[in-house]
Amino acid sequence: MNPVVSCIVEGEGDERSIPILIRRIAAELDPPTYPHVPNPFRLSKSKIMKPGELKRYVELAARNVKRRGGVLVLFDSDHDCPAVVGPDLLAHARAQRGNIPIGVVLAHREFEAWFLAAAESLRGERTLSQTLSAPDHPESITGAKEWLEKRMATKRYREVLDQPALTATFDMQLARQRSDSFDKCYRDIVRILT
Repeated sequence: MNPVVSCIVEGEGDERSIPILIRRIAAELDPPTYPHVPNPFRLSKSKIMKPGELKRYVELAARNVKRRGGVLVLFDSDHDCPAVVGPDLLAHARAQRGNIPIGVVLAHREFEAWFLAAAESLRGERTLSQTLSAPDHPESITGAKEWLEKRMATKRYREVLDQPALTATFDMQLARQRSDSFDKCYRDIVRILT
């Protein structure tokens, strides 16, 4: 039976990107796994931060999971510290459905910081510069979307189109080396899948 990864995300770009990311990670497993990723639930960060709302959506997401799989909650930390906020939210989520694997991932600053961490692998993609290089501390950049946009030749960054396209392309292993929050995301997805 294929695992089910039911997700709760913050934005429309995340909603389109997380199934791509989960499937890419599943393809790297040995043996590869073929997960079912139902349409993610979208919830604003302000609601995710409310324990009652988070529990309600964890329950809804958990109903998609049968015998194998789990729930992944993913959103941007913005200015919050992932190491402080994440464990608290995970405790609330597990209090609701402790019988299945649950991961809570806060992309440090924003999801796009993971692209900055693997910037070299995105050269030429979505009109990004052919000489693109990662900044020294990609997760410390406030405004990763704007950072990417400044390096696009012919257009502005459009989250609903560019985020899924870059998710399908970026070097995940390079991102894991340079981004602690992406490494945690990767490990949480593997744990849910296996």
